Amino acid sequence: MIFSVIDLGTNTFNLLIAERFPNGTFKKLFNTKISVKLGEGTINEGYISDIPFERGINALKYFQHYLHEYKVEHTYAFATSAIRSASNGVEFVEQALKTTGILITVIDGNEEADLIYHGNKMAIKMDDSVSLIMDIGGGSTEFIIANRSTIFWKQSFLLGAARLLEKFKLSDPILPHEIEQFNNYLRQELAPLFDASRTFESVELIGSSGAFDSVIDMIAGEFSTGDLKENQTEYSINLEHYFFISEMIKKTSIKDRYQIKGLIEMRVDMIVISILLIDFILRELGIKAIRVSTFSLKEGVISLKLGLTLS
Repeated sequence: MIFSVIDLGTNTFNLLIAERFPNGTFKKLFNTKISVKLGEGTINEGYISDIPFERGINALKYFQHYLHEYKVEHTYAFATSAIRSASNGVEFVEQALKTTGILITVIDGNEEADLIYHGNKMAIKMDDSVSLIMDIGGGSTEFIIANRSTIFWKQSFLLGAARLLEKFKLSDPILPHEIEQFNNYLRQELAPLFDASRTFESVELIGSSGAFDSVIDMIAGEFSTGDLKENQTEYSINLEHYFFISEMIKKTSIKDRYQIKGLIEMRVDMIVISILLIDFILRELGIKAIRVSTFSLKEGVISLKLGLTLS
């Protein structure tokens, strides 16, 4: 059976098409993503404005071409922060069904965290030690403290890159006092994470796809370490390399960032926020190791909802 999974994120819509085999495994056939920026201009006001709304519907129409090309038999579509928190989110879901035939399930932050965990666990070899999984979205950021068998704690925070970018209106490039203000805000908002981390101390940070993929590619661009590969799902990051990239990002303007090797265009504007979030977690929690999973919510759907494993 050929099936697809669509992750309707705040910044990006992601499409995965795969083949399901009788032995309970699957094989990826096709991946693509489109920048939609559903929260543009109004994310903190709680609705999707007309132009981003239309961009989102058009992205799903674009995906339809691939669904037909690959003769997809079933599509599993899941919407996250921007759509679930928007006053016209239901209208978007209804319009999508009417114009494309794609039925969208809107999930809450807890279910999103569950799916992220199962996607990461499929990509990364976890053991009995405790890891902190971090997924930076456009509308929310999820944190999951877990090992290979158990989720000890999880929470979705309204700290997505698009939401924070709208809130803070950072200078270009960012100024030191703005970083301090940003960190003070995170200390307040992430108090539940600090409480949980005192109980379940993590030995590493696992970065879940998205901005972390760009970190891998930027490190490859600067240090020739090798960029993302089609069949590799787990990467280790040298902390010195990470902090080199972090300082470079914080010192550059948006114009300069377009020239950075490995940084794709759709992440140029929000990568500063993502870097600030990662910096904060590493330093405040004293974490000394990072791994990156190239899997996230889509693969979590395949694992948790469909019960499939990678062939």
